[in-house]
Amino acid sequence: MSKQPDVFRDGMQQHGWKIFNGEQGLPEKLSCDVVIVGTGAGAGITAEVLTRAGLDVILLEEGPLKTSSDFNQKETEAYTSLYQESAARANIDNSVTILQGRCVGGTTVVNWTSSFRTPPDTLKYWQERFGLKDYTVESMAPWFKQAETRLGVAPWEVPPNPNNELLRTGAEKLGIPAHVIPRNVRGCWNIGSCGMGCPTNAKQSMLVTTLPTALTAGARLYYQTRAEAFSIKDGKVQHLSCVGIRQNGDKVSDKVLHITAKHYVVSGGAINSPALLKRSDVPDPHGLIGKRTFLHPVSFSSAIYADKIEGWTGAPQSIYSDHFLHTQPVDGPMGYKIEATPIHPGLVSVLLGGIGSELAERFKNYPHTQMLLSLMRDGFHPESEGGSVFLNVDGSPLLNYSLTPYVLDGFRRSFLSMAEIQFAAGAQKVMPYHQHGKYYTSWADAQKAIKELDMRPFLTGAGSAHVMGGCAMAGDEQRGVVQPDGVHWHISNLSVHDGSLFPTSVGANPQLSIYGTTNRLATQLAKRLSGKDVALA
Repeated sequence: MSKQPDVFRDGMQQHGWKIFNGEQGLPEKLSCDVVIVGTGAGAGITAEVLTRAGLDVILLEEGPLKTSSDFNQKETEAYTSLYQESAARANIDNSVTILQGRCVGGTTVVNWTSSFRTPPDTLKYWQERFGLKDYTVESMAPWFKQAETRLGVAPWEVPPNPNNELLRTGAEKLGIPAHVIPRNVRGCWNIGSCGMGCPTNAKQSMLVTTLPTALTAGARLYYQTRAEAFSIKDGKVQHLSCVGIRQNGDKVSDKVLHITAKHYVVSGGAINSPALLKRSDVPDPHGLIGKRTFLHPVSFSSAIYADKIEGWTGAPQSIYSDHFLHTQPVDGPMGYKIEATPIHPGLVSVLLGGIGSELAERFKNYPHTQMLLSLMRDGFHPESEGGSVFLNVDGSPLLNYSLTPYVLDGFRRSFLSMAEIQFAAGAQKVMPYHQHGKYYTSWADAQKAIKELDMRPFLTGAGSAHVMGGCAMAGDEQRGVVQPDGVHWHISNLSVHDGSLFPTSVGANPQLSIYGTTNRLATQLAKRLSGKDVALA
């Protein structure tokens, strides 16, 4: 692989970007027009829009600064340096593993590039149940279009790798529609290491798009700098307190930085954003902060084929099916989106289940293994209320999220759907990710066994890379933490711009939903603060 330009290193050398490491010390005071907590999808879009309006912006990131020069396709290094809690974040009882980014650029640096607009039925539900009357397909379309143009979102034109093609093959044999996934890439090398940071800068993450634009326009970035709490008085934030931290999250010292701004934007992502508001004692008269936090809980199914699959190579996700989202109403049995799972050795060692000799035996078929996942559409049913973010004794966030019988019924049905697709595609044997799951050599055997599985937490393997909700927007304060424009109902100079805004899960990979929504909110905020009409490039 030939060396690619490092956007950040070049920016610091050629443009004098203002970038500071909190571990090396922080000043006592700073001031600006807008401070943005976070550097992920919502923060990056917001930073570009606000700096285009001529506003003085400070960006805060608790994670480290890692760039293409650091991305070497090694799971051992990527998971520990780029993910929350070294890729070991989970709900409080550890029944669901949660993958979230923790670095400059946030989860956009480590996601698998799948980019979907918010589904129409989700928007309709928000309109009807949460008073978001302006969130229609038509009103959101231009905001999505701007984000897609800015970030290179387009259907993947390269032939899918076998891991994805087998999803399409099996689905089509069963008469199930399957489609090509739009990806936010430019000049992709198709090497398959998206989850470990893109070494070629092809992935159009915030790290190589909006953050460089904002920094070139004069924004200041403080990384390894944790936002501790807002100071609030008379319905306004007075300042934000921050501390420098080491890469492992430990505070460097007791020294505190106070940032004063005209406006404050929280973009730390679901889990971290509600936690910051809770630490700050932000007014919450209806007890909504941190509530209705959703995960898109994910089930997995592995299959072995005669031919080599080598699912660690090529675009991680390029084919999907929404068939099982549309076979029942949104508030009926839990629907799910089916996609493929890239299977790098560290990740697949978990998803194959088993330990010791059992896992070693399963790894013998590693090159011939294919894996599917199902994203559960959470939050549309009375028995699917998500979880709650609350604070540990040290102020760090915890998520109480239960795999309810309603959710686990969705898991069982998804096991059946994925197994049937895999056998239709020619699988020799299929195994659901369940403690009692085994390899089944026929669809009939798999169907019978899956229907008899004991669907309980811990027995049923579950993960998620999509966290949403906890600071929901709504048309009134009884249903939402923030207004439809993202501004807090009771704090006039505080906004939320990230996936925690969503009043339910999206029902699709959420990054484009965050891009489009925060593009709209940031443009409105820029107009309010500067009087200027601006847009993404």
